[in-house]
Amino acid sequence: MKPSRSFDETRRKALKDPKVAALYLEECLRDGDMRLFTAALKHVAEARGGMASLSKTTRLNREALYRALSRDGNPRLDTLTKVLAAMGLRIGVIPAGKYS
Repeated sequence: MKPSRSFDETRRKALKDPKVAALYLEECLRDGDMRLFTAALKHVAEARGGMASLSKTTRLNREALYRALSRDGNPRLDTLTKVLAAMGLRIGVIPAGKYS
């Protein structure tokens, strides 16, 4: 079943909020599935103006961004840092397992 246009528009509006985007990305990352996380990054990027805008802000090649955030993409840490910074977000490290 294909999502409705109104669902997509609602999701886009929600993901413009940095707090909502951060929660969304955190949940996707917590799952441990990098494909899910890179897809989520792409959703946030699209909500924030698309790859052209992200490319301009990060000064990264648009085609490279598409590859990094594709289903089989494997973005480097410096790429993730630039993309997240452009979204007003950053990577954090917290204790895992028995320490959390």
